[in-house]
Amino acid sequence: MNPTKTAVTVFLAGAVLAVLTTVVAHSLWSFWLIFIFVAAFIMGADSILAPRLSRLDIRFEAPTRLFVGNRQKVEFVLSNPFRRTFPVRLKLDVSSDIEEVPDREQVMVQPGETPVPMDLRAARRGQVKVETLWILARGPLGLMEVRRQVTLNRKIPVDPDLPSVSRRAIQFFTTRNLQSGARVERHRGDGSEFDCLREYLPGFDIRTIDWKASARHAKILCKEFRAERNRQVILAVDSGRLMSEPLGELPRLDHAVSSALTLAYVSLRVGDRVGLVSFDDRLRHYLAPVKGRGAFAALSRTAAKIEYSSRETNFTLGLMELVTRQPRRALVVVMTDFVDTITSELMVENLQRTAQRHLVLFVALKDPMLTNEAERRPRNTLDLHRAVVAGRLVRDREMVVRRLRRSGVRCIDTEPRHVSASLIDHYLELKRRETF
Repeated sequence: MNPTKTAVTVFLAGAVLAVLTTVVAHSLWSFWLIFIFVAAFIMGADSILAPRLSRLDIRFEAPTRLFVGNRQKVEFVLSNPFRRTFPVRLKLDVSSDIEEVPDREQVMVQPGETPVPMDLRAARRGQVKVETLWILARGPLGLMEVRRQVTLNRKIPVDPDLPSVSRRAIQFFTTRNLQSGARVERHRGDGSEFDCLREYLPGFDIRTIDWKASARHAKILCKEFRAERNRQVILAVDSGRLMSEPLGELPRLDHAVSSALTLAYVSLRVGDRVGLVSFDDRLRHYLAPVKGRGAFAALSRTAAKIEYSSRETNFTLGLMELVTRQPRRALVVVMTDFVDTITSELMVENLQRTAQRHLVLFVALKDPMLTNEAERRPRNTLDLHRAVVAGRLVRDREMVVRRLRRSGVRCIDTEPRHVSASLIDHYLELKRRETF
């Protein structure tokens, strides 16, 4: 039980008045005693009439897992055994990986059960902790405040943003381009996998004529092909130090994981096999290409295990280990980031070496603030210095991307919000052309 600011203000004002009264007339010194007695009586009465928070039964209801970057509701159910309604204030202490939860002011606790929802937003994957709930209530005069501390220590795992992955994938599947890509294996004359026989018509490629089948049926028949299914897509995610730094509201690594899972969802629906790799100074996780109903769940579990690392990325060990474990030609999607031409030299060399055996799709996450700084008109010397440095970094990125493209590496260098769409567009184009 603690006095409120109102009680302190009233007490100080009364004390000043009592001092002035005593200074003016020494015979009124007894006013001090009256003031102290009245103040003690009022504050004691307010304490007695304050709600008994210890009698409240508190139940915490939370989801079994959170998704990084998403706001999800948790709920506190306050069971009030009293017959009166009173206001309380709730304050929640959480771990540093959760954004600070605003206090709930003036929650009216009704007789019976009162649900109190709160929003949690995890900024990083892993595990977060909901530590303590503070309940504060005041007496009817607002002079005394009673507090109750409820220790929760509830740990909740934080997974990749699977709802957004499913939402984006479903949105892409409703577009005409993606529907065309999903049915690419049915396109007449495309692909290398035999589909059916069809009677020859003028304009057909004579190299597709099946002479044995034509002899059996006494008419000229041609083979029709479709795009080969069961191709392999390897998602290689860099989890090194640079990828652990924030880009917008989330770390770069979480943007990369979300986009990689979106592409995995689409690739599995089309019929390809998808694998997942993560590496920093060495290969950390490797999931061989899988397909089928449980494939996306396996990919999601592996993606959830990718940790934030403080180590520098070693592209030589990571990509060479990947090439060793994946002898069959595949589409290797490398999701990483870089700063300038000097620090990216080893990255470029190893991507070029990997491209000799596999088809490499390089994905870099562009920081929109860097472009804005380079294009913004400077107003003072500091702005000019920032624009020069930002412009130099932008030019370095363009040089690295051009060098990779000349080496046969397909490149995507765009903002995180556009990465998923660009990935799927490139994947469908490669799928139609049967490049991998």
